[in-house]
Amino acid sequence: MLPIRHPAAELFRPSRREFLATTGGGFGALALSSLLAADESSPRNARPTPKPEFNGGLHHKAKVKRVIQLFMNGGASPMDTFDYKPELIKKHGEKVDFGLKSAATSVPGAVMKSPFEWKQHGETGRWVTSVLPQVATIVDELAFLMAMTTKTNVHGPASYMQNTGFTQPGFPCLGAWISYGLGRLTDNLPMFVVLPDARGLPYNNAGNFSSAFLPMEFQGTIIKANAPTPINDLFAPKSAAFITHDSEVAGLRILEELNREHQKSRLGDSRLDARIASYELAAKMQLSAPEALDLAKESEETHKAYGTGTAPTADFAKSCLTARRLIERGVRFVQVWSGTGGASNNWDNHTNIDKELPFIASIVDQPITALVRDLKQRGLFEDTLLIWTTEFGRMPFTQGATGRDHNGGTFVTWLAGAGIKAGVTHGESDEFAYKTAKDETWSYDLHATVLHLMGIDHTKLTVRQNGIDRRITDVHGHVIEDVLA
Repeated sequence: MLPIRHPAAELFRPSRREFLATTGGGFGALALSSLLAADESSPRNARPTPKPEFNGGLHHKAKVKRVIQLFMNGGASPMDTFDYKPELIKKHGEKVDFGLKSAATSVPGAVMKSPFEWKQHGETGRWVTSVLPQVATIVDELAFLMAMTTKTNVHGPASYMQNTGFTQPGFPCLGAWISYGLGRLTDNLPMFVVLPDARGLPYNNAGNFSSAFLPMEFQGTIIKANAPTPINDLFAPKSAAFITHDSEVAGLRILEELNREHQKSRLGDSRLDARIASYELAAKMQLSAPEALDLAKESEETHKAYGTGTAPTADFAKSCLTARRLIERGVRFVQVWSGTGGASNNWDNHTNIDKELPFIASIVDQPITALVRDLKQRGLFEDTLLIWTTEFGRMPFTQGATGRDHNGGTFVTWLAGAGIKAGVTHGESDEFAYKTAKDETWSYDLHATVLHLMGIDHTKLTVRQNGIDRRITDVHGHVIEDVLA
């Protein structure tokens, strides 16, 4: 089924598949997601119904209604940010045998201490280096997972795992599972929004935000908060003067008549209803999205706090501020990315940690700090969870002269907001921050904890796919009780 087109467009009439493919990268991906969801593999009739009496939760009363996840793409170095290791200072310049397969892409060099100054901050005494001076001022609001680990030292699989619980593509991400399980908070905006780095998409591109075998309406809707046109195809191009309000109304009326006529011979088939609903959401977003994305409505004081008007913070700051505006308006899950795919412009500091890390850290330090304070000041931490994470860590020894290689052995994640015990620490890495040493934490445990806070038992949110009851935690996962308030 194709939408009504102006006669001038009859010279080019793409097939339904071509039409969906060409619109898939923009607003069409949202408006037509239910059309694609009509694929036979989609579990259309297995969708759980949200229970208002459980505050949006499925299995128990929820403490969290919405989530903002900040993802540092490339592998943020723990021993240069939050994981203070005196042994690295002591053994700096020495050769330590970490095993034959210790390095991911290079020959292991000498042990390297952090080139940045360490200081303790807050009542908790949390160690933070000089690359994150503003985040250091809010550490008492955060709960740290100091012994996260993963199965791989490769960006793509590690990013998949931290987002979907699996190292290979083809599995739904956390935002998709939450949207599938709990449904909408508003009819005017998507359930799950992704705000990529202004410079490009991360490793795996849109694979990190996929709904996979869940209906495609639950995939992440990409909004480019820093672009002149944040959502493609939201409005007709200015060159299309033949499209007027009256013509759109007439076209939609004809389309609805055709849909209903088509439906008469297919009673009981809910797919067409889903198609109609997707068009309705598209129409509603024409009114709601421009207002939600209009940062000019924010005060000068707010813009200054986030750093939206100055380099290098401007782009990431706009994404963080947009994330706050979206969750205020009913978007359930917002993912904000720092860093693109590739060997530069991200947290993948292979060459020179002394120059590369301060560059990327300076982009996020002020906006993240402002976001935490803003959420708390507005009372949004009463039902909003904030997550800071990455796909893996870095090696304690040098790559080349002053770089660090990939390390899936241990890395840091922190949580803040609703249901979180501020200022606590869970887990510990070894003396070199090479591997975990105590209370090892996997993506399964992180995801189980997030779902628990949202009123979901991770073992019960399952979908039958290819004869297997799939869940985001696979056959693993435990709620991390230490960080819960």
